[in-house]
Amino acid sequence: MRYPAFSGGPGRRRGRIVGLVSSPGSAERLRDRVERAATGSGDDRVLRRAMLEAMRTSVDFDAFAWLLTDPVTTVGSSPLAEAPCLSELPRLIRLKYLTSVARWTLPGRPPVMSLVNSTKGRPAESLVWRELMAAYDVVDVASLVFADRFGCWGFLDLWRQAPSEPFSARELADLRTVVTPVTTALRRSQADTLLQRLDDADERPGPVVMVLSPDLDVRAQTPGTERVLRLLMPPSGEASPIPAAAYNVAAQLLAVEAGVDQHPPTARVHVRAEWWVTLRAARMVASGEATVADIAVTIEQISPAERMELFVRAVGLSAREAELVRLLWAGSSTREAAAEMVLSPHTVGDHLKSVFAKTGCRSRGELLARAVGR
Repeated sequence: MRYPAFSGGPGRRRGRIVGLVSSPGSAERLRDRVERAATGSGDDRVLRRAMLEAMRTSVDFDAFAWLLTDPVTTVGSSPLAEAPCLSELPRLIRLKYLTSVARWTLPGRPPVMSLVNSTKGRPAESLVWRELMAAYDVVDVASLVFADRFGCWGFLDLWRQAPSEPFSARELADLRTVVTPVTTALRRSQADTLLQRLDDADERPGPVVMVLSPDLDVRAQTPGTERVLRLLMPPSGEASPIPAAAYNVAAQLLAVEAGVDQHPPTARVHVRAEWWVTLRAARMVASGEATVADIAVTIEQISPAERMELFVRAVGLSAREAELVRLLWAGSSTREAAAEMVLSPHTVGDHLKSVFAKTGCRSRGELLARAVGR
């Protein structure tokens, strides 16, 4: 099962290239291919497919899952995946979030690590491997985290199944060379959606709600939910949309409750054009002492403050530049902003010129329209 999937071309067996061996100079070639792919623009899924294809020319893998993340909460969204167990997607996501081994949010973790290396050859220490991946003959998983000083923009898991061998130290080293260009490309793609021209004709539904069981099975949803889900992840034909973003925030709630990770169970997700929504998960009140309560996931239009925080990170504003934009949003003049920031009006003007250069905006009005939306 695939959703929205990347599929291999000729010469691949079960979606992998046969006979690739990492060699001296392979890191430079891999980075060069990925950097060329990363210059693409348009839909983030198209961009990820191109970069994944570039990686696959040098590093062999059988399956993958690549998610964008909210840069602050690190909660996943917008998955691009091809794996043998996608028919068990809610279970896969739940176990992924409840697994502490090789977790993408671990403090101080390297940008690239493998399941075999991180467990010293004992993959059964990983909950998701022990309860799910082992049944699909997964022998190793290489995990890449794409984060910079502005936040975490995504994570990628590359799977190898038997009879493949675990990822070698050289292959992991090769993959480390692509982390920076991929991170920059992912952040740029998110910034592009925030800088698009506003569309006043775009009709947007009010808040919608989905109710999930503790195992992330869908219990119920409000009438407008399916339309939003179809926009978040367009299904093929008349198939029902897969609520992957809802699964992710709900799984993060389970991770918080289990003490695995303390980031809030919320994620800001791009829908289309300049439209972003915020998903939040919360435990409902149980009907009885022995009942485990369901999980409610709300999906609503992003607030101006939430969009502003996302905007300043995605376009790469410095702390001073971000402070200035927030003061302008609050209605400050250049002189008032200078007094608040304890800077000269000339210096504030220089900061504003830098902001315009980074965002492509030509006026304060245009800047604030992009920063906070409509």
